[in-house]
Amino acid sequence: MKKTISIIGSGPSSLLLAAFLDTKKFEVTIYEKNKTAGRKLLVAGKGGFNLTHSEPIAHFIERYTPTFFLKDALLSFTNDDFRNWLQSIGVPTYIGSSKRIYPEEGLKPITVINTILNHLKEKGITFKYEHTFSGWDALNNLILNNKITPSDYTVFSLGGASWRVTGSNGSWLETFQKKEVTTIPFEASNCAVNIDWKSNFINQNEGNPLKNITITCDNKIQKGEAVITKFGLEGNAIYGLSPQIRAQLKSSEKASIYIDFKPMLSLENIISKVINSTFKNTTQVLKKELKLSNSQIELLKTTLSKEDYLDIVTLSKNIKNFPLEIIGLGNINAAISTVGGIDLNAVDTHFQLHKIKNQYCIGEMLNWDAPTGGYLIQGCASSGVYLAKHFNKIA
Repeated sequence: MKKTISIIGSGPSSLLLAAFLDTKKFEVTIYEKNKTAGRKLLVAGKGGFNLTHSEPIAHFIERYTPTFFLKDALLSFTNDDFRNWLQSIGVPTYIGSSKRIYPEEGLKPITVINTILNHLKEKGITFKYEHTFSGWDALNNLILNNKITPSDYTVFSLGGASWRVTGSNGSWLETFQKKEVTTIPFEASNCAVNIDWKSNFINQNEGNPLKNITITCDNKIQKGEAVITKFGLEGNAIYGLSPQIRAQLKSSEKASIYIDFKPMLSLENIISKVINSTFKNTTQVLKKELKLSNSQIELLKTTLSKEDYLDIVTLSKNIKNFPLEIIGLGNINAAISTVGGIDLNAVDTHFQLHKIKNQYCIGEMLNWDAPTGGYLIQGCASSGVYLAKHFNKIA
């Protein structure tokens, strides 16, 4: 007789778990509180459906905080494996100029999700919508829609606490706390950071990008671009530093970052270009010789004294290592992802809760972090596949 597996939630971790479970051994049901599956994936797809990243898996693993937690899962189901699986079900992908991986041009997010859902239905996976998890009975049976729902195994894929419009609000945290499962409060990640700009600078530069830069925090370097906002900065060059920024804010209520406006040039190259320029005006030198944007130049002007701005060495050092102070993080609901949730020490190596036998947690509801660029979805997908392979072995 088949064992039953109940999957609570329909994000990427649960969909990939279901895709790799052996339905000859298991009767699998996905319970979703919304009327449709994969709502958070649809929201993610609005800005370009970035499914994973193409960098070598050894480097890929280093993007996660902590790096050890998902290592085995990522090696068991790599970014290449993900692409091959998508291709096998009818979702071809391509590598973009940023090395990120997207569905082939013309494939909309809803088409990708429907293709996955149809694949699961063909496998015999059952979907039950508008089913809300509220806890367990005295025997640790699930309670869904206020009814006891027995299951041999339960896998929770309840998501984090960002993008509440999708139903991912982290409200389940208290339910697990009542079962004495160790949890951690949710915090924003991959989010805007708060900077107290000088009014004359922000009035002229709000909305302008800082392109082709690197930002450093606690020796972690992130390249990309960032957009200047009234609140501070947002964009991939700052998102990837979320763990380091959060740690500094906790310890001293502020965080220090350093921007390299010209990462392709050494300090010596910059000094040489400035010294040997035929332009006499410093601002013209920065524009013409170094191709700095107006916003980059304005940042230098409003921060440095006139003497430092006109001093070649001091100016060049600031171009390579421009300091900014962060005083806070953006609102958790506007964040791309969150950290917090189930403490990693609360689960074993196959994501089973120590406190409740045969109950597992996967995906973003666990306290791990990753930058944007496909790492979040890949981490969720790999955790789902890794658990599926474990189930298939023990059945």
